[in-house]
Amino acid sequence: MIKVYNRQTKKYDIEKIAGEKIINVLYNTSYGKIGLELILKRKLYSVLAGILCDSRISATKIKKFIKKYDIDISEFNDELRDFKTFNDFFTRRVKPSARPFLKDSELFLSPGDGRIKGWMNVNINKNIEIKGSGYTLRDLIPENEIIEEYDGGTVVVLRLNPTDYHRFHFIDDGVCSESKRIKGHYYSVNPVALLSYPKVFCQNTREYSILRSKNYGEIIYIEVGATCVGSIVQTYKPGEFIKRGSEKGFFKFGGSTIIILIKKGHVKLDGDILYQTKLGYETKIKAGEVIGRSNEVIGKSNLE
Repeated sequence: MIKVYNRQTKKYDIEKIAGEKIINVLYNTSYGKIGLELILKRKLYSVLAGILCDSRISATKIKKFIKKYDIDISEFNDELRDFKTFNDFFTRRVKPSARPFLKDSELFLSPGDGRIKGWMNVNINKNIEIKGSGYTLRDLIPENEIIEEYDGGTVVVLRLNPTDYHRFHFIDDGVCSESKRIKGHYYSVNPVALLSYPKVFCQNTREYSILRSKNYGEIIYIEVGATCVGSIVQTYKPGEFIKRGSEKGFFKFGGSTIIILIKKGHVKLDGDILYQTKLGYETKIKAGEVIGRSNEVIGKSNLE
């Protein structure tokens, strides 16, 4: 059972987990872990799952999935009949009015839908803890010279459940570098899995890029793949000026994670997110939702 903090009700919701029984078997039983290591963590399994979700026959699962997980179809940019495969539905676009990105540069916004944790003043050599274990920022990107600049900075981890809107966005105006790929495995990013494999974010296949933002300095985006994620698709054009709220990319079927790194002194995360993180809980968030504020010390970007 996973509890997630609801900002609107100020209470905890029980998360509906797609494939919960399978996840519990894989990560909590000895025979499940054998199957996980031999088959499920490997690229081939996720590729095959992606092929299945791109097939016409997979469209039969869409209505059942929507009903089971109470997905709001009024947000969809397209009609339900327009989804020819499950991945068409999974990578759906939503109406701009359903995920507005406010233009106020003082507001720090979420890049996507999901469940968020956040930390400030992070030491790059110390663990970001997950139930007593964890990973360091150095583990995330092998190129340590990049990470050095983020010592003492802010970290945001956004976990996407398979039931979520799976497109992600730029949180500020700026110019983004080309995305670099780091090869790895395809473990689940579900909290149940993290108890057994706390370094998942550093072991899974992931991509990272650097956004030279107008209002928050240089920001590292890290997109982490997971079990059944057919691919991480980047839809932006590297080196071109992009606007706040514009699409950066999307994940195909599966749970996945976005990690944002911000340099020291640029952003202060909202108190409720920091408090819930300290308690060990994630906070439910939508793309464009305010998750922090800029610090007054930032000044103007050299992009201007």
